[in-house]
Amino acid sequence: MSTGVIVAGGRSTRFGEADKAVAELAGTPMIRRVADRIAPAVDALVVNCRTDQTAAIREALAGYERPVTYAEDPEPDEGPIAGIRTGLRAVGDEYALVVACDMPFVDPNVATLLFERAEGHDAAVPRRGEHVEPTHAVYRASAMAAACEDTLAAGNRKVADALADLDYVAVDEADIRAVGSLDTFENVNTREGFAAAAERIEAGRR
Repeated sequence: MSTGVIVAGGRSTRFGEADKAVAELAGTPMIRRVADRIAPAVDALVVNCRTDQTAAIREALAGYERPVTYAEDPEPDEGPIAGIRTGLRAVGDEYALVVACDMPFVDPNVATLLFERAEGHDAAVPRRGEHVEPTHAVYRASAMAAACEDTLAAGNRKVADALADLDYVAVDEADIRAVGSLDTFENVNTREGFAAAAERIEAGRR
């Protein structure tokens, strides 16, 4: 079984007062667009969020084609590494695709590739040049949850720092391009970026 984990507990400070996770992007709440995009690659969905977000996100995901579990942050505002830890704890021991709620162009073909590459390892993490993409990766849930916990206990909050404890495979840009688009990594976290993304989506529908 494969699971998708969407991390949505951030405060959206660059987006303004509204919660970008449920803001409508070309007529669809952004988190629903992310969930719909990864649906072909997963059997179930876990959403990590703050308690005050759950009702709105639940409404945005009403009727979703996969079972949905909500993993609320016990302590909000600890950063994405804490959100990943909380989300993965709700998964169990299988592999899970972790993505942020502000990645509306996430590519299911890239997700499938990462699941394939992760087999037999703790993770498959995209690498673009010298940089990895740990918030768009597949992890063995129990291993990454423990690594995140250890990293937080050491006083670090960078998701990439948790990878030091894992047996992970780096998936290079050329491999990503072979199956999908590098747009899969694009974050939309400002009003300007949101408007530009909406225009692209609408243009693709014409």
